[in-house]
Amino acid sequence: MIRAVVFDFDGLILDTEVPVYEAWAHAFETYGCGPIPMDEWAKEIGTNGALDLVAMMRARATKPFDEDEMHELRRIRREELQALEEVRPGVVQWLDDADAHGLSLAIASSSPTDWVEYHLDLLGLRSRFQFLACFGTDIAAKPEPDSYQAACRALGVEPAEAIAVEDSPHGVTAAQRAGLRCIAVPNAITAQLDLSHADVVVHSLAEFSLADAHDYFS
Repeated sequence: MIRAVVFDFDGLILDTEVPVYEAWAHAFETYGCGPIPMDEWAKEIGTNGALDLVAMMRARATKPFDEDEMHELRRIRREELQALEEVRPGVVQWLDDADAHGLSLAIASSSPTDWVEYHLDLLGLRSRFQFLACFGTDIAAKPEPDSYQAACRALGVEPAEAIAVEDSPHGVTAAQRAGLRCIAVPNAITAQLDLSHADVVVHSLAEFSLADAHDYFS
């Protein structure tokens, strides 16, 4: 029986993954660091602080490097790209269908609460979720299962009664370690990574409805 759906945020509800990567890649290029290989960047996707990107830039820079200047340029580039993004296809329909069937909704994220809330407020979606389980003092980043465990506790459901919706290998691992079944919906970056350990991988939530998920896991 499905009683809850727990969503990842970055790259799943809103594609922040591409803007964040492109902003860092642009910064690396600006200071003559060379490109960031995807197999290296993959360590950072869906988790928090796996790579010391500033230290990497300092070690690789071939042009004068100023950390404050770099962060400012990177933020401007990220925000320019982020402003072009919209809620990913199918997400709102899933939320509507979950509400119609009385399912509880939460978010499990490796990003801090203020980042997730800020973007949910901009999208007009904050009120759709009963709980945000985000990276912080008491919740370790994925692939640790903490965020999914916290979400299920807050919703009052057993992990086996919840479906996780993810976009990254780290996220899928976290959900499954917590005991949830997991649907992977890759974005332009995570489509390049191995998501085969998810229970099911779909191109878009617009092509795989909540009813489809219910039938698949029944």
